Amino acid sequence: MENGAQQTPAAKTPPSPPMPKVGVAVFLLKGSKVLLGKRLSAVGHSTFALPGGHLEFGESFEECATREVKEETGLIIDKTEYLTVTNNVISEKVHTVCVFIRAVPADVNQKPETLEPDKCAGWDWYEWNNLPKPLFGPLEDMVQSGFNPFPTT
Repeated sequence: MENGAQQTPAAKTPPSPPMPKVGVAVFLLKGSKVLLGKRLSAVGHSTFALPGGHLEFGESFEECATREVKEETGLIIDKTEYLTVTNNVISEKVHTVCVFIRAVPADVNQKPETLEPDKCAGWDWYEWNNLPKPLFGPLEDMVQSGFNPFPTT
């Protein structure tokens, strides 16, 4: 070192705690049915869940819903509407804030495709009062609380 100065070792910063992620899930409704897929990801593997995913920077909830449904199912959606938000601590490493959106297919004759076969085993329409089991944890919690995604008239 010049001038006899000593360099002090850099202090190590402790690892930052995991941060919550913001997700958007879509109650895609057709008549009295809702679209669900069987998850293949590590979190919630083999449970049935709504289409959705992580919110991207600068994206509105509705834009995220439209993009995620298109990416996962090929379906074009319409009449997107904010429903609710949940705070889900799924494990000591997984914490999501999930925004739930209601939508309908832009064309009722569209058929869902499995466009991400590494993440979902397939999509199907299920009667709200006869949902498959097991449901993904946050969705199961909503169902058990009596939540109903269908518009009241």
